[in-house]
Amino acid sequence: MIYKDKTSPVADRVQDLLQRMTLGEKAGQLVQPFGWQCYEKRPDGTTGMTEAFKRQVASGGVGSLYGTLRADPWTGVTLETGLSPKEGAEAVNAIQAYAMKESRLGIPILFGEECSHGHMAIGATVFPVQLALGSMWNPELYREMCRVVALETRSQGGAATYSPVLDVVRDPRWGRTEETFGEDPFLIATMGVEAVKGLQGDRLDTDDSVLATLKHFAAYGSSEGGRNSAPVHMGLRELHEVDLLPFRKAVEAGALSIMTAYNEIDGVPCTTNRYLLQDVLREQWGFDGFVITDCGALGMLTNGHNTADSGEAAVAQALLAGIDMEMSGEMFEKHISSAIHHGRLQESDLDRAAARILELKFKLGLFDRPFADPEQAERTIGKPEHRELARRIAGESIVMLKNEGGTLPLSKVIGKLAVIGPNADASYNQLGDYTSPQPKGAIVTVLDGIRNALDGGLDRVLYAPGCRIKGDSREGFTHALACAAEADAVVMAIGGSSSRDFGEGTIDLLTGASVVTEHSWSDMECGEGIDRATLNLMGVQLELVQEIQKLGKPLIVVYINGRPIAEPWIVEHADAILEAWYPGQEGGHAIADILFGAVNPSGRLTISIPKHAGQLPVYYYKRRTRGKRYLETDFNAEYPFGYGLSFSEFKYSNLKVEPSVISADGEARVSVDVTNSSARTGSEVVQLYISDLASSITRPEKQLKAFRKISLQPGDTQTVTFRVGREQLEYVSADLTRIVEPGEFTIMAGPHSAEYLTAPLHVREEG
Repeated sequence: MIYKDKTSPVADRVQDLLQRMTLGEKAGQLVQPFGWQCYEKRPDGTTGMTEAFKRQVASGGVGSLYGTLRADPWTGVTLETGLSPKEGAEAVNAIQAYAMKESRLGIPILFGEECSHGHMAIGATVFPVQLALGSMWNPELYREMCRVVALETRSQGGAATYSPVLDVVRDPRWGRTEETFGEDPFLIATMGVEAVKGLQGDRLDTDDSVLATLKHFAAYGSSEGGRNSAPVHMGLRELHEVDLLPFRKAVEAGALSIMTAYNEIDGVPCTTNRYLLQDVLREQWGFDGFVITDCGALGMLTNGHNTADSGEAAVAQALLAGIDMEMSGEMFEKHISSAIHHGRLQESDLDRAAARILELKFKLGLFDRPFADPEQAERTIGKPEHRELARRIAGESIVMLKNEGGTLPLSKVIGKLAVIGPNADASYNQLGDYTSPQPKGAIVTVLDGIRNALDGGLDRVLYAPGCRIKGDSREGFTHALACAAEADAVVMAIGGSSSRDFGEGTIDLLTGASVVTEHSWSDMECGEGIDRATLNLMGVQLELVQEIQKLGKPLIVVYINGRPIAEPWIVEHADAILEAWYPGQEGGHAIADILFGAVNPSGRLTISIPKHAGQLPVYYYKRRTRGKRYLETDFNAEYPFGYGLSFSEFKYSNLKVEPSVISADGEARVSVDVTNSSARTGSEVVQLYISDLASSITRPEKQLKAFRKISLQPGDTQTVTFRVGREQLEYVSADLTRIVEPGEFTIMAGPHSAEYLTAPLHVREEG
């Protein structure tokens, strides 16, 4: 049997296996049940297969399992019922062994896991969310993180991850903003390329590589009103230029799996959009992997989009459009065979999809080395080096938005420091969505980090939660005000939460301790399916800050949240503001590192922060035809894209473009001098923007085309150079081709999208 011969070419192995398979076995490869429902944890810690899973294997096989090791309130898997790193690897091995033994042809299962900011399994390292990862502006460090995530995931048997998220955010009221890199397609594309390289490595069949899945294809972050899965109103030209750019670049980098988005674009659901999945993805871009739906998306075709009048019609539409696997639904399992029987599909359509999945299983080495090493999993997952990397990444991702009068860094000889707010000691609130349950002590909160920085600081650090994220209770105000009155400065940890109900119950607003009750309580105001109409602080948080500010103490606000917060009062009255997003399990250490000056902040915004939600959209690459202002306010962001402060000061000078006249296929060298004019070593993100001054299509005022993060000693100057050529100057024309038009361009280099030096560049007519 050629398919069992690992020396044979993959294409030959796929065809040999495919011709041996029955219709039901082929259809089984397209099916992906919920993995956590396939096993049962026994009292002795071992696992057994559920009867439902056994029946499914016997009836034709299971191609893939989703989230076998996923643990969270949605799955119902807890610390008590879930699996340790070693147990997880053993369970995956047991499932794999059963499936291969009991299926007629011994085809291995592809285990797909959630890993957007760390493997969503008990014990795995929890890194900052993607919005924070983008704020590092450090693609190389992100790739290093992806290598760790791939190692931790594969060591337990996970072979595919449903990340990175490459959606471009147009409206940050969208609850999944935290899962994205931000609003700029070029930056997202850059990070997406590094994700593919980091996750997939040099070869897929190694112990530290997993299949990267680009999602959500496409325009998922551009929905109507920022509502999850809502319609998208966008022309094809803009779609190609903005939302598809990150996906194209990641495909060019070698991505081999794509997940479709829930939304429709101009009335066509992405799940059945043949133009996207066939014409663009495969024919134009040369994509050679497989396409998977999002969870339950096929069901939306009959109940939501209503483009199909039956299950048979829905699966036929999807398979013919280019879908190869259904994530955790039942439509393919129930209706493919009957759709073929009734002539809606040909068996060759099924063969095409099954072959794509089998090919990736061979490339991942699953046929030849299907099992994980439980001992390796126990040694690898969550080890100290990975936690230290999480701390370093969190430190680079935090953005300092304000530092009036050098309020920060704080001195470690400070007398007493009050740490106040609902996010000061709420471990789950700083982790973001798609996070597993955490054992006590695994998460370093802001309070923990500050106490550790002050060598324990039990007597010098005063703590009060004050209030919750949501709700109107002010019963904690009195204690919070008493702590603040006694302190020399106040750190307010406020913002939002993407924490699902992990059974924490209510909170004692005097001590901050969890009080578990029979009534669930969740402060979740961000995350998947949690979209908002406004961007202000929820509950009575602003009122708490206002009351404490009246005491006249230095006030440092630390935002922990998953989308921009628009609170002009805090912008005006706080002495310092840090935007930490959801900084992960080492977030408390990272925040303390910046508060006390051990780390010089170098994070920069990847999403514009408005003054008011009524300004939306405020993404920086606005068209010149955007209008002037509203009656009540202008169109300018409170904090523009690319913005962020440092304890150091940087000066830009001597911007040069050489030569200043090039052809459409020529190249210019752009250089700018950056000087650290302060007495402290620091890192700066040098950003290059380009403006096309006149074109046949209305263009954005400016677009990011390159960036580089550099470190400078006090007094040092570094000349930073960029290459500007066709790729930086082109745009998508009316006929959807990428062109460079002759004419005048402005080259801009500076610290953010609203502050820069300029120099001209002319692209001459050919001939």
